[in-house]
Amino acid sequence: MPAMPAPPTRPKSATLHPDGLRRCPWPGQDPLYVAYHDDEWGVPERDDRALFEKLILDGFQAGLSWITILRKRDNFRRAFEGFDPMAVARYDARRVAALMNDAGIVRNRAKIEGAVASARAYLAIMETGPGFSKLLWDFVDGEPQINRRRRIADVPAATPVSRAISKELGGRGFKFVGPTIVYAFMQAVGMVNDHLVTCHCHPDHNHPDRRRRDRRDGESSLPESSSPRSSSPRRS
Repeated sequence: MPAMPAPPTRPKSATLHPDGLRRCPWPGQDPLYVAYHDDEWGVPERDDRALFEKLILDGFQAGLSWITILRKRDNFRRAFEGFDPMAVARYDARRVAALMNDAGIVRNRAKIEGAVASARAYLAIMETGPGFSKLLWDFVDGEPQINRRRRIADVPAATPVSRAISKELGGRGFKFVGPTIVYAFMQAVGMVNDHLVTCHCHPDHNHPDRRRRDRRDGESSLPESSSPRSSSPRRS
């Protein structure tokens, strides 16, 4: 789940919001965070490019709260050319230096250079491997793992599967892919569903106004401008 500092009095179970829906406690009442919780977090994502973007952003989150990254996400997309892996993989020292001067993103040299290394690793998987989405989803046999946790305290920071994915990605040259980062990524892209069982977004609840859908091949959560068809090598 997104890392977010919590005061001692923060609720640990799903909380009732003014709209009458119960939600996981971590988004609080922040409209941007609530929208992310309702419309994105835990929705199965299978688009290669969208998965790459989310993994890179989760790497930038390390040591920070997810809301910090979420508020800067549009700036990140602009700075990293829509997270086009082919473009990012070509970044040189001068481009890294320019990004270090961009106040709209998290200016951490190790994370920026890590994004470049991860883009190159992504391209290698797309060119000679199984494809990024397939590589990841095969760890959960292609289907989301639905958990039924009642309290935030029940949610682990990492799991054996996140450790296995972390090892696989690290071995392929990805950076900032420790088991905890990977598990947060798995939650965000719906490989595991860790909405609390009393949250309206949990699959056990089927509210007609809830936009929860599995993004299969050909769909993407990326903005249209960030999804050029030619951005990634096609797999044969």
